[in-house]
Amino acid sequence: MRAYNETYLSHAADTLGTMMAFAVNDCGLDGDVFAHMFVVSGVAGQFERGNPKYIAGKSGAELFFDVVQKGAFDVETSASNYRDYRTADYWAGWALAQYQWFTAKTFASILRVLPFSEIVNLYPTLHEADITKFFDVASGIFERESPETNLKRIRGVAGLSQSGLAKEAGVALRSIQMYEQRKKDINKAQAVTLAKIARTLGCNVEDLLESEG
Repeated sequence: MRAYNETYLSHAADTLGTMMAFAVNDCGLDGDVFAHMFVVSGVAGQFERGNPKYIAGKSGAELFFDVVQKGAFDVETSASNYRDYRTADYWAGWALAQYQWFTAKTFASILRVLPFSEIVNLYPTLHEADITKFFDVASGIFERESPETNLKRIRGVAGLSQSGLAKEAGVALRSIQMYEQRKKDINKAQAVTLAKIARTLGCNVEDLLESEG
């Protein structure tokens, strides 16, 4: 389940993009390093939970300073003179926010598989495309870098197709597909959905969940 309404997404994504552009272009920080700061400071968690103060109440520069202050990081900062053009770092932050909202994955789990610098590298080919193209590319990377999901493995052992599981469990086929493709985080699925799937597959709900480690 997504943490906040889609009406906030445009502002939230712009704020995160502006934060990353300010960190890299104005303050001279490495994008991967600052993305890690964003996670360990706890600000990323506030974003993931849809805290209005963070997704709608701050500018990108203000979000940057929150990361630095909450994480007690010793970095040289700059007054904000964020440019009116969209840099590759802005786009990467913007796309990261969109993907986090779409999948409901944590920023930490996304960045472990798809570091910020790799998102920046996708800018030349994807920045003019619809954001769903980035979603497809990112999910493809997750599929290559990660083993098959617990759901897919257990479903295979049970001898059920995706459509068969969907029919027997009373769960939408598209949901089954998206959980197995990691386009939706099964750890954030509704309890009733997980219970239906587990009952059909003859396993515990915990067996379906994915490790964040």
